[in-house]
Amino acid sequence: MTYPLTVLPEAEADLADAHRWYEERCPGLGQKSLQRVDEVFQRISESPELHALAHKTVRQALITQFPYVVCYIWDEHMIDVVAVFHGHRDPTVWRSRVDISRES
Repeated sequence: MTYPLTVLPEAEADLADAHRWYEERCPGLGQKSLQRVDEVFQRISESPELHALAHKTVRQALITQFPYVVCYIWDEHMIDVVAVFHGHRDPTVWRSRVDISRES
């Protein structure tokens, strides 16, 4: 079964920032990073339970070849991507995005 996946606006902004950063350093690398993210989105959509819980109900999936993680919530009906985050950033930033109503 494939679950519907929604990328929240904050996560879209994360993706845009990462894409821009990589493109500025090496043209084409930003596009490659988005391809890797799409692969992770597909994997999450097909097997959301595959990835470990990182914080309460939030799971994390690593992005191949890039130091980013996809933070998402799966409630057995749908998936919400709350962040696409550099692995060295302070996790309290993405944790603050999690909707309290989804946490309970």
